[in-house]
Amino acid sequence: MAEEFSLDDPTQLLEAASDFVLYPGPQTEASAKEFLDRFPLPVLINALQTKGDVPGLENALVACLERIFKTKYGASLIPHYMPFVQVGLKADSQLVRSLACKTVSCFLEHSDEIIPSPARIIIDYNLYPLLLDCLLYGNEQVATASMDAIKKLAGLSGGMDIIFPSNNNEAMHLGNLGGRSSSLGRVRVLALIVKLFSVSDSVASVIYSSNLLSLFEVEINNKNDALVTLSVLELLYELADIQHGTEFLSKTALLHSLSSIISNASTESILRSRAMMISGRLLSKENIYMSVDESSVKTVISTIDKILEPSESRDTDETESALEALGHIGSLIQGAALILSSSPPAARHVIDAAFDRQGHGKQLSALHALGNIVGESRPDNEIILNGDAEESLRRLIYETASKSSKLAPSGLLLSVLQQDSEIRLAGYRVITGMVSRPWFLMEVCSKQEIINIVTDANTVATKIDMEVRYKCCQSIHKAFMSSSKLINDPALAGIVAKLQETVRSGPYLSRKHHEAQPLVRTADRF
Repeated sequence: MAEEFSLDDPTQLLEAASDFVLYPGPQTEASAKEFLDRFPLPVLINALQTKGDVPGLENALVACLERIFKTKYGASLIPHYMPFVQVGLKADSQLVRSLACKTVSCFLEHSDEIIPSPARIIIDYNLYPLLLDCLLYGNEQVATASMDAIKKLAGLSGGMDIIFPSNNNEAMHLGNLGGRSSSLGRVRVLALIVKLFSVSDSVASVIYSSNLLSLFEVEINNKNDALVTLSVLELLYELADIQHGTEFLSKTALLHSLSSIISNASTESILRSRAMMISGRLLSKENIYMSVDESSVKTVISTIDKILEPSESRDTDETESALEALGHIGSLIQGAALILSSSPPAARHVIDAAFDRQGHGKQLSALHALGNIVGESRPDNEIILNGDAEESLRRLIYETASKSSKLAPSGLLLSVLQQDSEIRLAGYRVITGMVSRPWFLMEVCSKQEIINIVTDANTVATKIDMEVRYKCCQSIHKAFMSSSKLINDPALAGIVAKLQETVRSGPYLSRKHHEAQPLVRTADRF
């Protein structure tokens, strides 16, 4: 009855499928079973293949089947309809191809409850080459769905053997696939590698051993297509952020390739900016110095430093990216020491820009970079640097102050704290890291206005701002408490009391001006 019904009355099928899709919230096992009892899966597949001239039927059926297959009940039916999945992966309709890719994902996601060897099914029905075909030639939606399915396959027993065959000469090997594809296809293959790389440390190891990371080097060294290079840099940016990625990326020549892009004056500004940000992200990882020698880090710092040399033609975004990159590198104690003790110290540009009000974005980037370099984001035992780096920091701060109208670091600080909330927030971070240095703590104490602003809860509005300001107060208070000379100075008693009160009140409860409270009273009666 249902088959005759679906063929004779597709409009009612359209209405039922649309209602099913529009049902709020996730579908239950019971609702999926109830729908398939009314319209069996062969009926839906047949209607999808023959859809005829009914407007909207394909869209409704695809959306309906997606929701059905996401349930355990729907996924349990997939192994019985693999030939239809196979046909769907080769369909002319991009919607149907996307559905087929998502169906494979649903099957793999629930495979432990459905079948003992899902990889065997993938091989028997030759689905992996079809997924790769969808990756290379489908639209964006199809390619994304294909990547998701292949990523799920990589996490299953036997899946890695399918994706990474022992014979590197096989046509389906990702290295060969990337080599013979169009520019779009190559970018998609690299995007798949990034997804697979994120699955686990063991998958990342296989990717490294298969020399697939060299594909990134080839593309970013290719000067013929800036758009492709930019796309690959964006993927590399994602790759550099994967927790276990540093160990493998640091063994490649990618850092050298990125330095080449940064130092090439003829390279487009946006490419240089992304290359700097990726370098900074890579060199901010905790274990990077176990894999990368110090000279390589110095080379990157020196290359970025040249970008910050004064130039009328320098792109603003490029300058901000350089400052942010140094901030990332400086978040580690080793990186901060190198930035401050290089010759000339790259930190000079960061400090100059941090207290220069000529460009808001540039100053903001510089202040956050300086906050990282001086240790705001590091553990307490890693804030203070080695002797040479600390002396360089002190000298640079005082030199910058002496060249300004403020004359002293305290004047520079006050100028920052009197600006808008974004700049002030970044200023709090700088103070938080810097007050561990006794000479800087004295600068903070030398101007009552600095303490007044930092302890005033009404200068901040958002939760993050409150927390950053409070952390700043805590750091100043802690520095005071560790200095017997300052804590016992009667002239500073008012500052100590103010800090103690602020710290005691907490980050959120110290506002003196409360919201108006409604007045409740009994109503007047006649």
